[in-house]
Amino acid sequence: MISNEMASTIEQQFNMELYSAYFYLSLSSSAENLSLKGASEWFMTKHFEEQAHAMKMYRYLKDQGVDVKLHSVDAPPSPEAMTVLQMMEATLEHECKVTASINNIVDQALSEKDHATNIFLQWFVTEQIEEEATVGEILGRLRLFGDRPEGLLMIDTELGTAATKMAASGATGPTVGN
Repeated sequence: MISNEMASTIEQQFNMELYSAYFYLSLSSSAENLSLKGASEWFMTKHFEEQAHAMKMYRYLKDQGVDVKLHSVDAPPSPEAMTVLQMMEATLEHECKVTASINNIVDQALSEKDHATNIFLQWFVTEQIEEEATVGEILGRLRLFGDRPEGLLMIDTELGTAATKMAASGATGPTVGN
């Protein structure tokens, strides 16, 4: 059985995942304002992915018999006037915070000898490795090309293609089950 402390910690992470969805929705809007359709689609796909992450946590808590308490979700800072490079730097910084939070929950699960929660969280640990690596790769390319129009066009096209692949693999759309 899950402890009250662990349930509360996962509820906080659930809230952080919803914040992440808002964060990516905000970046999607900003990229669209810059006429960067591919980047906008990539951030929108990330928005739906974060909602799905939140729902995985919600479902886990419900399956553990927890009466989930919902908390307000803060609005992310406005990304207006940010370049795509700055958006991706903000994305990596945010994902590093999420990784640290997930790792802290794993530490708590281990200290509580909560094996079920530890196993559940391993999916998120792996997901965060992928998230940071992907954004790091995008950042490397952006830094290589700078804000040159031809580089931005190429990256925008690649982000659009990546968004389509992520959507095809089921990374979009919130889920209540599973």
